[in-house]
Amino acid sequence: MRLAIISDTHDNLPNLKKAIDLIKKEKIKILLHCGDIFRLDTLKEGLKSFQGKIYIIFSEADADFSRIPEDSFEDLPKSKVFEKSGQIKIDGEKIAFCHFPEIGRDLANSQKYDLVFYGHTHKPWEEKIGKTRLVNPGNIAGLFFRPSFAIYDTKTDKLELKILN
Repeated sequence: MRLAIISDTHDNLPNLKKAIDLIKKEKIKILLHCGDIFRLDTLKEGLKSFQGKIYIIFSEADADFSRIPEDSFEDLPKSKVFEKSGQIKIDGEKIAFCHFPEIGRDLANSQKYDLVFYGHTHKPWEEKIGKTRLVNPGNIAGLFFRPSFAIYDTKTDKLELKILN
């Protein structure tokens, strides 16, 4: 199974839509968002055409989302929202995701996960901590670094960085 990992949208709706178009073209059915969305409307508009499962983490910049009623995500019926970190298991792979690199490093150091994804720094990054791959997919907004996201294939264990043009 292949999944897409995005982070740091910063309300850049055009780039979010570009990324979603590429993700749909790749026939990916699972999407992780590692935070710094900013406005809920951006998320809803940018992801409305994505028909797969969506896992969303919120960051401090998205803190007001914690006060949004659960039914606010009716427009994204296949979404699940987490606050500081989320964990999923896909094809036997234990995956954690969060926004901040410090939390990501703690999750990776626990050695409970095969992969840990994080955002915040905007810089694409990968390193190995014990058996765990710690990965930043870059940022959708295109702030400080070119806009990017990652695709991970659980069957081949291949991680690929996609740069938006």
